[in-house]
Amino acid sequence: MRRSFKMAMLLRLIAGAAALWPGVSGAQPRHSAAQVHMGVQTPGVTADSILLGESAAFSGAAAQLGIQMRDGMKLYFDYVNAHGGVYGRKIDLVTRDDRYEPAPAAENTKKLIEDDKVFALIGYVGTPTTKAAEPIFTAAQVPLIGPVTGAEIFREPFNRYIFNVRASYNDETDKIVQQLLTVGIKRFAVFYQDDPYGQAGLSGVKLAVKKRGGDIVALGTVERNTVDVTKAIQAIAPKQPDAIIMISAYQSCAAFIKQMKKRGYTGQFFNVSFVGSTALAHELGKEGRGVVISQVVPFPWGEATPVIAEFNQLAAKSNVNVNFSSVEGYLVAKVFVEGLRRAGKKLTRDSLISGLETMSNFDMGGFNVNFSPTNHNGSSYVDLTIITRNEQFLH
Repeated sequence: MRRSFKMAMLLRLIAGAAALWPGVSGAQPRHSAAQVHMGVQTPGVTADSILLGESAAFSGAAAQLGIQMRDGMKLYFDYVNAHGGVYGRKIDLVTRDDRYEPAPAAENTKKLIEDDKVFALIGYVGTPTTKAAEPIFTAAQVPLIGPVTGAEIFREPFNRYIFNVRASYNDETDKIVQQLLTVGIKRFAVFYQDDPYGQAGLSGVKLAVKKRGGDIVALGTVERNTVDVTKAIQAIAPKQPDAIIMISAYQSCAAFIKQMKKRGYTGQFFNVSFVGSTALAHELGKEGRGVVISQVVPFPWGEATPVIAEFNQLAAKSNVNVNFSSVEGYLVAKVFVEGLRRAGKKLTRDSLISGLETMSNFDMGGFNVNFSPTNHNGSSYVDLTIITRNEQFLH
């Protein structure tokens, strides 16, 4: 009798604790109660669900980057969920807006891990934001899959909890410099965002120049989340470079290109992929024709690549905008899901990491990813595209 009374009291205490457990913003209610794991259950994982977290810009000057990335990931997660999930678990994604600023990204990461109790992080957008979050998720031993950044600081030194799906900025800038030299252009300037992202891109350009040749004749900077490019123009325009390599987001790059053209500049503009290609083309309108952008995913408007054909079929059914960023989100989601499958039914963060590390030369249908226990840099794929009339692209 006494034992039954103790058991009843214990069950009542557990039920009360579950009722007070904080809910997860943007996720299904089942997570809030089911995530009381008493030191056994993996955070963010229940018998029928997996909760992921993303901090990205969903407002402000870089909002389209976060929106498009999220939409691409959700497109594939929705498809997987509609077909029963992974081992019966459906994938939920909770997002938090960091406005492409480091401090909110750090705070969001703490909340995603400590309050939302996510299983893993995915699709963070930006170098300065991911840099602010890295010490937090690394200390908590929570993996981050597919951050939208090519910075070397997330590649060297090796971090067990970061899985890069995209190529590096070194890969992109090397391709750009190689193309410039191939067509006989040797004098170029660099317009870059004055933060870890822009500095990473500039470092890549300098490495490429050292390796391949050429001459950087001028440098100009812009502050993150601003479009005040006056000082950059004053630094670059008098040097009359034959081409300008740009390492910034779409609004500041568009402002710079428009103002340089007003001054009569007729050289070429090259951007790295993080600029946000579709958003840049839209911002530029008629002024965008001829602007070159390096890409780290296959061309979205074609059927020759199987994974792109698959993406387009699902996007058409779901009214998801087709662009480079949504394709990247889709590919990152596919990488994560394959890691889940390889992790097995008894899902933990360690088993996910181990599963991802077995993805040697994993072919998603024309886009390959290579991970190992000592290498989490999945791809070095880089292509060059050019904006044509009517905000379209060729490659």
